[in-house]
Amino acid sequence: MTPDKILKRVVLDRLDWVDRMISEIQSLPLQDRDAFLADSRNVWTAESCLRRTLEALLDLGRHILAKGFATGVTTYKEIAKELEMHQVMTMETAVLLKIMAGYRNRMVHFYYEITPDELYEICSTQLNDLIQIRQAYTRWLRANASYLDDQL
Repeated sequence: MTPDKILKRVVLDRLDWVDRMISEIQSLPLQDRDAFLADSRNVWTAESCLRRTLEALLDLGRHILAKGFATGVTTYKEIAKELEMHQVMTMETAVLLKIMAGYRNRMVHFYYEITPDELYEICSTQLNDLIQIRQAYTRWLRANASYLDDQL
């Protein structure tokens, strides 16, 4: 593999996806556990939007690594390690992304273990973690615009 340009179209698409999914989660009744749990649609919306946000954040990281650094990864947790190694994000942010990768795997492979209460807790207290990862990507991409192509 040789480095190439990171596709601006992919970056914008994934960041937009993250923004839309976080917005959907924020529109849920997160200030009231009983209201959140009273309607099962809230739980399913939270689960779907959280999983999709994690997928988009990890997909963007994999794209940056593959295109910008010609680095392939075989696991989601490797994405965080490699992004830190290439100084796309700090060690603290990479640790957070690694935890998120583990949670993404749990959501996909052990979905039956995730409870409505757990989804409520995560969505009501940890959305800023998702935003922090998004901001890390944005900061790096702005500071390293030469890695991006010019196509939209």
